[in-house]
Amino acid sequence: MPRERGEKVVATNRRARHDYNIEKSYEAGMVLTGTEVKSLRQGRANLSDGYAFVKGGEVFLDAVHIPEYSQGHWTNHSAKRIRKLLLHREEIAKLQHAVSAGGYTLIPLKLYFSDGRAKVEIALAKGKREFDKRQALRERQDTREAERAMRTRNRMGE
Repeated sequence: MPRERGEKVVATNRRARHDYNIEKSYEAGMVLTGTEVKSLRQGRANLSDGYAFVKGGEVFLDAVHIPEYSQGHWTNHSAKRIRKLLLHREEIAKLQHAVSAGGYTLIPLKLYFSDGRAKVEIALAKGKREFDKRQALRERQDTREAERAMRTRNRMGE
């Protein structure tokens, strides 16, 4: 059987970009059990409540829901267990420094397979206040209305 090529997205955290200002993102490998990989290959995962933390020079992912594999038996995994992430030592040091300095948190943005290997994109993010969320929504709405007006104006000129 030939190896998988390319990128297959399993789950995305769409709420993250609304609730946080994304500073920088990192690609990390994940330490998974066999039934977790099979469940992910079926396209089942939920990142909405997930977060990452640094402990003892290692990065862990918590509260990410990967449901139990339907055909698994007593070797099945628990759905919300803490999973270890694989990053370079320098990246871990940068993340630990930013998080310990305060104001930053690590959140998962996307869970995917890259050339057959499970990866997660984690981001160093700073939480938005309610005012910032409303302002971003208003800006998006204004640009959408301006584009709509330009399209109708251009149609009239033809």
